[in-house]
Amino acid sequence: MEININCDLGESSKLHSTKNDPLLLEIVNSASVACGYHAGDKPTMEKTIEISKKNNVSVGAHPSFNDRENFGRKRLSLPSDEIKKLIIDQINILSDVAISKGMKVTHVKPHGALNNMACEDYDLAKVISEAIMQADKELIFLVPTGSQMEKVGKKFGMKIAAEIFADRNYEDDGNLVSRSKKNAMITDPEIAKKHVIKMVENQALNCYSGKQIPCEIDSICVHGDGKSAVDTAKKIKSGLLESGLILSSLDKMKKFK
Repeated sequence: MEININCDLGESSKLHSTKNDPLLLEIVNSASVACGYHAGDKPTMEKTIEISKKNNVSVGAHPSFNDRENFGRKRLSLPSDEIKKLIIDQINILSDVAISKGMKVTHVKPHGALNNMACEDYDLAKVISEAIMQADKELIFLVPTGSQMEKVGKKFGMKIAAEIFADRNYEDDGNLVSRSKKNAMITDPEIAKKHVIKMVENQALNCYSGKQIPCEIDSICVHGDGKSAVDTAKKIKSGLLESGLILSSLDKMKKFK
């Protein structure tokens, strides 16, 4: 069975450090790169893509609301045409940088509040899906498993990669435990590894209550921030390989050939 490890990177800002990025890019298979709207800038994009290329890591756009002040984590209500423009512009920004470095953007993964809102809102998920297809119909849409984006993307015939989060706990409805709650994050690398292996082997979400929700899993997201980020990524990678899984960048997965 093939599986992918992805990480959100290039998120340089006053709220986030990129010091772990080079180490994580030696571990993960795909990187979702900030496009400057919630974090990042052209030099950071260039550096992230250069290191990704060196490590055979595929790169994707990580579009968000244009809200650096809140790291893209504040929910905003915008017209559909404005959201479409946000998505397309950010894909194009990263694509131009990638092409200049001899690479190609191969996936899109929404960030922060935009991502959380589209997980719940079918109409917003539809707007985002349409924007991605307008930019490039061949782009892989990396979305939380069980989300409205997964449903819309499949309906539209998009290339859908369903992801789980290695270091986050889940509520009984399949949504992530809010970051405002104490049990939102899993900080122990060993616990995160067991959490991931169980979900992948069972093809089901592990809810904090113990409930299991059947789902599809193509990719595992490890967050780049936090003291244990690199150790967690290493543990998860070794655990997946020990379980006999084949690690692959999103663009190389057989399901997308």
